[in-house]
Amino acid sequence: METIYLAIVLSPLIGSLLAGLFGKVIGRSGAHWVTIIGVAVSFVLSVYVFKHMVIDGGESFNGTVYTWMVAEGMRLEVGFLVDRLTVLMMMVVTFVSLMVHVYTVGYMHDDPGYQRFFSYISLFTFSMLMLVMSNNFMQLFFGWEAVGLVSYLLIGFWYKRPSAIYANLKAFLVNRVGDFGFLLGIAAIAMYFNTLDYAEVFAAAPSMSDATIEVFEGVPWSALTLICILLFIGAMGKSAQVPLHVWLPDSMEGPTPISALIHAATMVTAGIFMVARMSPLFELSETALSVVLVIGSITALFMGLLGLVQNDIKRVVAYSTLSQLGYMTVALGVSAYSAGIFHLMTHAFFKALLFLAAGSVIIAMHHEQDIRKMGGLKKYLPITYWTSLIGSLALIGFPGLAGFFSKDTIIEAVHASHIAGSGFAYVSVLLGVFVTALYSFRMFFLVFHTNERFDAHTREHLHEPPAVVTVPLILLAVPSVLAGYWIDPVVFGDYFGSAIQVSASHDVIGHLAEEFHGAAGFILHGIQGPAFWLAMAGLLTAWYVYTRQPDLANQARNRFSLVYRVLQNKYGFDRFNEIVFAGGARAVGWILWKLGDVLFIDGLLVNGSARVVGWFSGIVRHVQSGYLYHYAFSMIIGLLLLLWWTIGFVPNG
Repeated sequence: METIYLAIVLSPLIGSLLAGLFGKVIGRSGAHWVTIIGVAVSFVLSVYVFKHMVIDGGESFNGTVYTWMVAEGMRLEVGFLVDRLTVLMMMVVTFVSLMVHVYTVGYMHDDPGYQRFFSYISLFTFSMLMLVMSNNFMQLFFGWEAVGLVSYLLIGFWYKRPSAIYANLKAFLVNRVGDFGFLLGIAAIAMYFNTLDYAEVFAAAPSMSDATIEVFEGVPWSALTLICILLFIGAMGKSAQVPLHVWLPDSMEGPTPISALIHAATMVTAGIFMVARMSPLFELSETALSVVLVIGSITALFMGLLGLVQNDIKRVVAYSTLSQLGYMTVALGVSAYSAGIFHLMTHAFFKALLFLAAGSVIIAMHHEQDIRKMGGLKKYLPITYWTSLIGSLALIGFPGLAGFFSKDTIIEAVHASHIAGSGFAYVSVLLGVFVTALYSFRMFFLVFHTNERFDAHTREHLHEPPAVVTVPLILLAVPSVLAGYWIDPVVFGDYFGSAIQVSASHDVIGHLAEEFHGAAGFILHGIQGPAFWLAMAGLLTAWYVYTRQPDLANQARNRFSLVYRVLQNKYGFDRFNEIVFAGGARAVGWILWKLGDVLFIDGLLVNGSARVVGWFSGIVRHVQSGYLYHYAFSMIIGLLLLLWWTIGFVPNG
């Protein structure tokens, strides 16, 4: 099996190298074939591993592939931990990535950077697989940084656009903030446990539950709480939680396929996966769980509200990603790790579907992205319409679709939790249901219904994109409908086994399992709960306002202009970062430039030393007059001084 695990990881890497290094030799078709085949191999082998481990009851694998270094007894290794949590992530990552690779053939058909793009997205898949399959913190950090690097390359793929360069630099810098906390957490683990191996750390964690550390002198903190919070800061950056969320909406500057890959299966899911993997540590710190819960709650509600005022079709979907990541984080905060991972899986399918459907609309509209300039596209794009409808219904949690099962489970888990902050979280996730339905169907109705708001030339050329674009939409629509019916084994069953650990006092999923009576019973229970009716209220509000009374939206905007401006300004986060962090960094840089470069280096070292040499040379040059008697006189004076020093200061024999 070790050979299979290596093949799963290395196949996308080989495809990436072939497309990147030999792209001109193998051509455009060669580039997409080697990368698609590489990811397809990873997907097929992931399915085989799933069959072996889940269906056939095979054992998990935890082994070292390569020992990189041993330092003072600590082993730094490359190795794989493949259990049921890992294999679920492997299938999601490779399937969504495969769909994005196929879709890219149509979307990027005329782009001059065709081979380079395929090389990047295949490298992205390799990086994420290294992250989810790691069995130690060193390899986890490698995958963590690798997905960050490739996202930087992909967000700024169209590097001639200033907005793309700004966006990828913003993503890179914001993630460095989170990664600094993440690295400190890993360093603390190394200091306290003297190992970076997951199994060894998890086994020793209970004995460290009373260990303390003094960050500030005289103020002892729980070492495990600090470690968990530092690790979660890393997750806040990667999974875009408030206040480290600001990079994700701007990532829309990259081509649409990479938006789907970042938002659905790679990068942003890394933080959710990491916290679930670290459940043996987080279960020992209720303070850390409360921090996770409150941050996720704020993100779920307040980032969803921003989707209401967005007019770029991709940005609406991007803010829905922020909100849904908040839901996943809330699940982690109430120890409902299985529900969080289940929502990660279902969300990957319908969010990739929504992004790729948005890309299909953009292709048909000749790269127009403003939903105010669309309308009535249903009759022109039937496949895109129906798949978008499925994705939107799954997103709002319509009964029977994948998103319904995963989102309602999270809401019920929060309701059953007693962790500090759960009351606030329950209100936030319930209100978020209404907001999600409102912005999702605002976009849906403005794009596919209402009056046509484009010119005659666009109308003449409107048609469904080719099959290479629409087939991935159909294939993603299938799990967006059906994946939720896997709720019994994954969430309420013992699917994860020992991969996820939950203490008895936090076991809200166990409490819900007592009342679970199958998918049909869950649907019947769900349609009687507040979440369903809030979702329907949001959908009907969007339908009425944007298809029957469009003036109401303008009236509401004028009446609540202050709220509208706050949302338009994204709560001032970008402005704050621009003034405080970016402005502060520029101010510090200016001061260092003036004091260090201009005053010290140029003024004292370079120009100052030159001036001293010039001054001294100006004096010394008068000695070299060219007259012989001057030199003879100098020699006589020097000889007299030497005799005087010898006679006066050298003692006798």
